Amino acid sequence: MQYNVAQLLKGPIGGSSNYNIDYTFTEAPRITDQVNGSVHMVRTHQGVLVYGELDIRTTLTCGRCLGEFVWPSTLDIEEEFFPMVDLHTGRQLPPITEDEGDQRIDFDHVLDLTEILRQYAIADMPMKPLCTANCVGLCRVCGSNLNQRECNCSDTEVDPRWGALADLLKSHKG
Repeated sequence: MQYNVAQLLKGPIGGSSNYNIDYTFTEAPRITDQVNGSVHMVRTHQGVLVYGELDIRTTLTCGRCLGEFVWPSTLDIEEEFFPMVDLHTGRQLPPITEDEGDQRIDFDHVLDLTEILRQYAIADMPMKPLCTANCVGLCRVCGSNLNQRECNCSDTEVDPRWGALADLLKSHKG
């Protein structure tokens, strides 16, 4: 997801370009599978402001049953990118801030959205992804996926270290 922004950097402040994105990630490691949407790039006094709305589809692993599922999401991105070299003089420019490394336009005036997209996608992902809200998960005894089939394992099996407490509970219930 690289865009040459040399013409945009040559233009006046406020100049803009629009790009439609329809990209499928195939190389590993990947944070998302597919990206669709559009971005708008605007020339600022220091660089290029990129904003847009991107629909992503990501394959995640369920936190309960360990099955894979596709998770759709919409990202609203807004980031400013800064050139590493002055377009008119060819002189290398100092970084604006220390933590802008992922927001640099390289020496060939190419703006790469891949790392920023990765960061936005990670921030948007659920902490504990679930394939469905009512996912049952795996059997604690045999490891079967309980969403696909029931197993014949007994839920009453108690860890022997807790046996005395289980007996106490049984005697208390009568």
